[in-house]
Amino acid sequence: MSSPYLLRRVGVGAAALGVIAAIVALIVAVFSSADGGASATPEVRTVSTTAGTLVGGESITITGAALDAVTHVTFGGVAASDVVIADNGTLTATVPPAVDFQPNTVAIEVMADTELVPASSFLDYTYEASTPIDKQMHYLLKHWEDYNDEEFGDLNSVGGDCANFVSQSLLMRGWEMTDEWYNYDAAADWSSAWGYVPAMENWLNSTPELGATQLSFNERDQVKVGDLVVFDWNDNDYLDHIQVVSSVENIDGEMVIKMVGHNLDTDYRDLDETITVDHPGATGHFWSIP
Repeated sequence: MSSPYLLRRVGVGAAALGVIAAIVALIVAVFSSADGGASATPEVRTVSTTAGTLVGGESITITGAALDAVTHVTFGGVAASDVVIADNGTLTATVPPAVDFQPNTVAIEVMADTELVPASSFLDYTYEASTPIDKQMHYLLKHWEDYNDEEFGDLNSVGGDCANFVSQSLLMRGWEMTDEWYNYDAAADWSSAWGYVPAMENWLNSTPELGATQLSFNERDQVKVGDLVVFDWNDNDYLDHIQVVSSVENIDGEMVIKMVGHNLDTDYRDLDETITVDHPGATGHFWSIP
């Protein structure tokens, strides 16, 4: 680069030198920004995938500039977990579940505190019912309040509809009716293993080929969305109730389990509140479904 002294020797005036210095400074700033320097403005450029399952859990990679300013990422307003900025400047995040496990296309928003990080193109994410668990949870959150009694009946009048509803969800998950587990013609003909909690428990125990594994309430770290929760309200070795896990969240080191089901028709019923407030002293266990 020519020095100011040499430029003066060839007749370049002070005003021209000022213009040249400004141009040089601008070029340096542009290249510094392009190289991801401290002066770079945060920007999102690419997302590794724009579609996934209803239950979430997929890890996505976001590239861009100055992403070390990012504080959180949301999908349709729901916060992603495990947001990590790598040494190479890329960002990874774990996709949250779709709201109420319903198919939808939502906006991905990358945030630096309260400011939206601009993106070079519109970013969206499509939740699709593509797995057995997706189909199970989609059904449960669609019918926890709006009973599908035209197809499966309503067993509340004969003791409760909780097992009937859980069985419906397992059918949606891909399980098939058998001679022991069935519900035909809107509950005009149904088996005890389908609609009666103690009989369902015995059937799960006697049918290992289903692959269901029993877990205690102390093994919450192994529980996932779509698993079953069985309750003994009075701790008298007689099972009273069954629901399906609809949320598993680690909050300050504690695994918080929520459930969907009938008989106290709920979409996100808290497990700990159920066994301490609703039914103090109640016991139970999980069935982990493969």
